[in-house]
Amino acid sequence: MPLTLSIYVGRRFLLAVLGMQAGLTAIGSLFDFLDLLRQASDKPQATFGRIVVMEILRVPWLGMQILPFAVLLGGIFAFWRLTRSSELVVARASGVSAWQFLAVPVLCAALVGGIATTVISPLSAVMFARAETLYSMYLQVGSGPLSLAGGQMWLRQADPAAGPGGVAILHARDVHLKGKTLTTGHVTILRLDRHTSLHDRIEAQTGVLRPGGWTLEQVSKLRPDQAPVTTPSMRFATDLTVGRVQESFASPSALSFWALPRFIRLLKQSGFSPTRHELAFQSLMALPLLCATMALVAAGFSMRPARRGGGAQMLGAGLVSGFALFMLSEVSAQFGKSGALPVYLAAWAPAAAGLMLALALLLHLEDG
Repeated sequence: MPLTLSIYVGRRFLLAVLGMQAGLTAIGSLFDFLDLLRQASDKPQATFGRIVVMEILRVPWLGMQILPFAVLLGGIFAFWRLTRSSELVVARASGVSAWQFLAVPVLCAALVGGIATTVISPLSAVMFARAETLYSMYLQVGSGPLSLAGGQMWLRQADPAAGPGGVAILHARDVHLKGKTLTTGHVTILRLDRHTSLHDRIEAQTGVLRPGGWTLEQVSKLRPDQAPVTTPSMRFATDLTVGRVQESFASPSALSFWALPRFIRLLKQSGFSPTRHELAFQSLMALPLLCATMALVAAGFSMRPARRGGGAQMLGAGLVSGFALFMLSEVSAQFGKSGALPVYLAAWAPAAAGLMLALALLLHLEDG
């Protein structure tokens, strides 16, 4: 295939994909921004400026979610334009097969997916983590922020025992989950009154989270201007549950492609389920293949010569197939999170299914 033709087709395809990506991301961000404004309507602390910052931080994450569909729509538009202007018809009449002029667009799509996985993903993770922090501070209703990282846990919750408006800040090390029991190493609890003055400090060698509270062992309680008081055990009330602890580990979207393997190992060592994070990692691995598949699907449904008729029906079928593939990936991800499907199958099956569909369609179109 002549180099000039390859570059021309690849450039038209890439520009269409980038333009579609920008447009879809803008539309998605607008709807997401409106949803954040709705949630902030009854929260005075969530000002308009904070919502704007929150949405800006979420834009790369939204772009990552939209990318495969942008490749599909951009590819359909680019190939439809090339077919309508008879450029692809002339190329094929001169002896250039569909497989030859599709090589560069498919390579471009895979390259875009690879860049998104290796370069955009770290940026998206950092910004999304900051957006989630702002969301938990100003929009999320709960007992207080909960942070889990590196096997350590930080929790801030209301503490009526410290007086009206009192809060408790808990720090625990060596967090482990065995079955349904959450155990920790050294536990420190700072109890503050509504003026943030220290009410007392609790130190415990170990802690076990049970329904309704913590069971602390080998406890030392310190109060200002008083001698420490030790006790073999005590119970500290909390509405924290093991389920909430599991849900509060760093979101897969807040971890980059490069950070996920280490975090997965940490979860396994601590006894927590790494399914969500393994699925996110495998999905990022499969993203270049999924983008290449979308390019092939777009070509298969948009290269029908206009003289044969039925072009509108083929374009509509391409859009429906893209939506179906997108829904398949979402359903497959839900099955993977629930454990009904192996993680590898849940992450790679949609791309493999779309690839087989596209290859079958192109074989029929090119070779009859």
